[in-house]
Amino acid sequence: RRTTNSSQSTKQMGLRRVCVATRPLVHSTRSVRSLHDKSFRQIWTQKSWPIRCSSPFLQGQRRHWLSTEVVEVPSMGDSITEGTLVEWSVEVGAAVAADDLVCVIDTDKVSVDVRTPHAGVLAEKLADADSTVEVGQALFKIDTSANATASAPATSSPVPAADTAAPSPAPAPAPAPAPAPAAPPKPAPAPAAPPAAATKSPRGEKRVKMSRMRLRIAERLKEAQNTTAMLTTFQECDMGNIMALRSKHKDEFEKKHGIKLGFMSAFVKASTAALLETPAVNAMIDESSKELVYREYCDVSVAVASPNGLVVPVLRDAQDMSFADIEKQISVYAKKAKEGTLALEDMTGGTFSISNGGVFGSLMGTPIINYSPQAAILGMHATKMRPMVVDGKIEPRPMMYLALTYDHRIIDGREAVTFLKSIANKIEDPSRLLFEI
Repeated sequence: RRTTNSSQSTKQMGLRRVCVATRPLVHSTRSVRSLHDKSFRQIWTQKSWPIRCSSPFLQGQRRHWLSTEVVEVPSMGDSITEGTLVEWSVEVGAAVAADDLVCVIDTDKVSVDVRTPHAGVLAEKLADADSTVEVGQALFKIDTSANATASAPATSSPVPAADTAAPSPAPAPAPAPAPAPAAPPKPAPAPAAPPAAATKSPRGEKRVKMSRMRLRIAERLKEAQNTTAMLTTFQECDMGNIMALRSKHKDEFEKKHGIKLGFMSAFVKASTAALLETPAVNAMIDESSKELVYREYCDVSVAVASPNGLVVPVLRDAQDMSFADIEKQISVYAKKAKEGTLALEDMTGGTFSISNGGVFGSLMGTPIINYSPQAAILGMHATKMRPMVVDGKIEPRPMMYLALTYDHRIIDGREAVTFLKSIANKIEDPSRLLFEI
C-alpha cells in the first residue's frame, strides 16, 4: 500500500518509504526495498517518520529495531588490534542483566571480559568461538525490549486442593495361606572364578590450542634468548636477620597497615637502592639510535603466576614506595592475576624484574631477561638451613641463593657482581636500608 499526498515531494518520499502490512511488496519499482534492508531500516526507525501505520506487525518490527543494540569488540590497549574469541558464556535467547559477562577475548597480554551494557536477551552471536575478532567489529546483539519478559519469574498456577477421598470399602478377609512346599536341596557351590587379568591404562593424548598469551610469552622468551648476551651470576644470602626482623614486627605491621609483611617488599627496596647505585643495570639499548638509555627511576616488574601463564605487573616508581605500599600493590596484582583482570597498562614498561621461584620450592635457577626494555632480572629462591662458617664456627643458617641474569652487551661483570652483592648485603643487614648505605 502506498501513501500519497498532493505535494510532489511527499509523493517522491512515499515511493522511497514503503509501508508493508504482511510481506515485502513485489519489486515493481527500484525504490521498493525489503524490510531487512539496512537503509530502509534506518529510515523506518527515524523519529521524523511522517507516515502513520496501524499494522501491529510493522509496529512490532519498529520496536524490535529500536530495542536491538549491537555490541562491538572493545578497545583492548593501544598496541592490540585483534584477539581470539575464547568462549561464549551466554547462549542465544538467554536473559542477561546489565554488566553480565557474555564472552571472553584472549589477547597477547590479557584476557578481556566483554559484558552487556544493558539488560535484555542475547539475540544473536556475530562471531564464532576460536575465531579472530578485531577492535570495533560487531560481536553480538542484545534485545532490550525482551528484558521485562525474560527477567520476570514464571509464576506457577496454584494447584487445586485435592478432593476429600471417599472412604474405601472394608477389605475382604484374606484367604488362609496354603501350606508351603518343601524347600529344594541347595546346589553345590560353584568353583571360584580365576582372578581377572590386570587391565592397562589407555595411552591417550590430548591436544589443547595454545592461547595468544602463551604464544606471545614463547615469542618474547625466544626473542630475549636470540637477541641478548645473557649471563647469570650467583650469590649466597643469609636470611637470618631479615627473618628475625619480620617475626618481631609482622603482627604490628599487619595491624597498622592491614596487609601482611613478606620478604618481597624488602627485596624490592634493596633492588631499587642497588639500581640507583649501579645505573648500568637500570639501562637499556635504543636499537633505533644505537644509544644507551640510563633511567633515573625504578619501575620494578614482579613476576606473578596466573592461570594463563606468567605475567609481570609493574610497580611504578618503586624507589619512592614504602614497605606497606609495595606489599599492598603486590597483593592487588596477585588478586587480579588470579581473576584474570590484569589490564595491559599494569604490565607495560618496567626497568628491572624480580622473579621468586622460591615460593614453588626452587633451590636454584637462571631466570630469563624480560626483553625489552630491560637488561637484568633478579631470581629469588627457597630458603634452606645449611651449615655455614660464622666467626670460625659451623652454625646452621637460613640461606638463599640469589641469581642475577643480565645482558652482557650493557652490563659488565664488575657491575653485575657489585649490584648483586649490594642486594645481599642489604638483606643480611637491614639497617643498611634505613641508613641508605
